[in-house]
Amino acid sequence: MGNANRVKAGAGAEWLLGGFGLLKKAPLALGLVGLVFAIVSVLPLLFMGAGPLLSMLAQLVLVLLTPIMLGGLVYAVREVDQGRDAHPSHLFQAFREGKALSLVAQLVPQMLGGLAAIVLLVVLIGPTAMQAMIVAMEQAQGQNPDPTLFDGFPMGRFALWFLGAIVIGVVAYTFTFLFPAQVMLEGARPFAAMKRSFQACMANIGAFIVFIVLLLIVAVAILIGAQIVGLILGIFGGEMVAAIGAQLLMMTVLMPVMMGAVYYAWRQLLGGQATTGAAPPATGIEL
Repeated sequence: MGNANRVKAGAGAEWLLGGFGLLKKAPLALGLVGLVFAIVSVLPLLFMGAGPLLSMLAQLVLVLLTPIMLGGLVYAVREVDQGRDAHPSHLFQAFREGKALSLVAQLVPQMLGGLAAIVLLVVLIGPTAMQAMIVAMEQAQGQNPDPTLFDGFPMGRFALWFLGAIVIGVVAYTFTFLFPAQVMLEGARPFAAMKRSFQACMANIGAFIVFIVLLLIVAVAILIGAQIVGLILGIFGGEMVAAIGAQLLMMTVLMPVMMGAVYYAWRQLLGGQATTGAAPPATGIEL
């Protein structure tokens, strides 16, 4: 495992286009894989009325399953790239190959990033101001909330915390961006994979930032489309059907595209094994 390849910033757009290209190559197969991923992700919603303990247990199971299914999605897009079929069972391929625990290690930088964001919040805002804001938010949920509820709250420091939390989240993602592909497709050790992912992102920070920005734009566009479909479903099935339908549609499209982009980035930055599939489409972007 050598050093990461260096690419131009425009490569970040190529990764995303590559993800869309894979979905276009096998829309039904990858769409079905994405749909199963989405269904598993919304299952905890069904346990919300079954008591706090059961709801928390369902959420914990989902948290543990998500990195495993992300590895499965990378496996599925690699199958499509190599001319084979993708199946929903690929989401749990890590169990068959003994890589499930290694993939769960992806939660470590995410948890540390969340903890750092909480500490930063306490430092910038303070526990007293936070408690006052929680009370104000609870009161604001009622009818005709008092517009003076948030008077005196340090909005400037809260905005500073929000920016800091974004930076923390992006840094945490550098450790996990190429992680699923390395563990699932290379059999890399978890913490070695995190280190290589971080080094590759830092060496190509321009391409990584371009990818993040474009991914957010695409996610918002897909979300808007999914919300429109959800509103239509809500006319016939109610508010809950609308919310679940919109989330299912969004994840069905977004997750295969996102993990397809990760797969192409892994190939380009870390020299992932060459495949019979086409290279990511050129964009002509030179940054």
